[in-house]
Amino acid sequence: MAMASSICLPSPLATAASAVRVVASRAPTSNPGRRLRGLHSHARAAAGMDAFHVSSPGRDAEPLLHPGAAATHRRLRVRTHAQGAEEASVGAGGGGAAAEADYSLAAIILPFVFPALGGLLFGYDIGATSGATISVHSATLSGTTWFGLSSVQLGLVASGSLYGALGGSILAYRIADFLGRRVELITAAGLYISGALVTGFAPNFVVLIIGRLLYGIGIGLAMHGAPLYIAETCPPQIRGTLISLKELFIVLGILFGYLVGSLEIDVVGGWRYMFGFGAPLAAIMAVGMWTLPPSPRWLLLRAVQGKSPVEDNKKKAIQALRRLKGPSASDKVLTDEVENNLASIRAAYADQESEGSIFQVFEGASLKAFTIGGGLVLFQQITGQPSVLYYATSILQTAGFSAASDAAKVSILIGLFKFLMTGFAVFKVDDLGRRPLLIGGVSGITIALLLLAAYYKILNGFPYVAVGALLLYVGSYQVSFGPISWLMVSEIFPLRTRGRGISLAVLTNFGSNALVTFAFSPLQGYLGPANIFLLFAAISVLALVFVILIVPETKGLSLEDIESKILK
Repeated sequence: MAMASSICLPSPLATAASAVRVVASRAPTSNPGRRLRGLHSHARAAAGMDAFHVSSPGRDAEPLLHPGAAATHRRLRVRTHAQGAEEASVGAGGGGAAAEADYSLAAIILPFVFPALGGLLFGYDIGATSGATISVHSATLSGTTWFGLSSVQLGLVASGSLYGALGGSILAYRIADFLGRRVELITAAGLYISGALVTGFAPNFVVLIIGRLLYGIGIGLAMHGAPLYIAETCPPQIRGTLISLKELFIVLGILFGYLVGSLEIDVVGGWRYMFGFGAPLAAIMAVGMWTLPPSPRWLLLRAVQGKSPVEDNKKKAIQALRRLKGPSASDKVLTDEVENNLASIRAAYADQESEGSIFQVFEGASLKAFTIGGGLVLFQQITGQPSVLYYATSILQTAGFSAASDAAKVSILIGLFKFLMTGFAVFKVDDLGRRPLLIGGVSGITIALLLLAAYYKILNGFPYVAVGALLLYVGSYQVSFGPISWLMVSEIFPLRTRGRGISLAVLTNFGSNALVTFAFSPLQGYLGPANIFLLFAAISVLALVFVILIVPETKGLSLEDIESKILK
């Protein structure tokens, strides 16, 4: 069956096999992006197969690799031994000898799952905070003598982890290359553990905020290190898909946080369990990352930067690859891969030497890219997303679900719906395109916010209007701003300023997230819920105009095409 041009991940992969066979070949081409799109069109014609199709933008967004440095295009077919160790012949007009390598299942699953737990713990904090803010503020449920928190103090409880994440993002920019991706994620797990425990055992408000800040610094490090580790250790042909799937782990964490909140909402001092339950999850992440090898590309990067001897780090990189791929990988295959990666990193690093100051992000094509990417992540937050998520339980209580447990249970349904809609967006974005999903999703967000405002003004006798509006908001957000903003950010920046541009986008995201979350509670008290949602709706209209007039369609374009055709 001629399926060599697709990436087949059959459903029994996770349970029926201990290893997968990867047959890779190299075929010269003058336009890798166009060739890959052609291969995908043939792959989609084969019915009845479970497959993930990786688009060229996902592949091109490979860190530390200069797009022009790769002289070959690699294609992958993945099959489990339980289905037979079938080798697919990959013919491609020119050829060269096929290079065959054995990837252990760990090379696909474990380097994704353990870093992705950092995203799950970020999402868990969002979901758990929704119920914890009610519990800690309740005279009967708080279990403390300092439950009478002001709106500003309550805003700090909700947004404290986001201020920490902002600081963690700045810290990651300075020390990430020194620590390495693996150590950065182990450090993040340690901060998750300490933050969860300090918060869970907090004897007073000040210690509670310290714990929230510690947990937030872990978020900042994890959100920086996780996509890099996944990208640099997983098989390159499915790298884009795995990075996109990380968004599902964040949403799964939100759902899990809602679930724990619903179980503990009626318990005296339940907020301590909600915050503290992150510690054992983070311990799993820490142990898992400890068992994984360092990123081979990071080891080579340190050598190129002159921070470590080249030959020593080449040997370490080969050892790391052997741990990932398993003992059956030949020395020649490992050595060739290390040499190819070293050449690619040298090419990319040579280009980056001319980056100059961070202010070059605000010049020429980079400024246009930052306007698009930075604008998307800014509107992602200031249209009310942090408030709707962090305060979902409070909104539901106000809407008529008076018992805290009732509101928490509805939050679980919202989290499940969010998870399903995220899955739809992840697997449809390359078929439908970025702009249609953004325009449709932001339109839905605007309608949802208007419905919430109408509920508080004239429809307060119909509490299910609020629930329906929340579902519409969540679904619209998850097919638009949720996954697509970060996909656009990874695609839109030119190579010369990509690292600095993405760092600024991360800071913009966490900064605006923390600001909106902190401001929502006092603004709600000052303006009232109807007016605050009208304000968010007005901002959403501006976001829709921004998307229609400013944001380009990048579906099917290579990074070179985006830089030459869109940013010129």
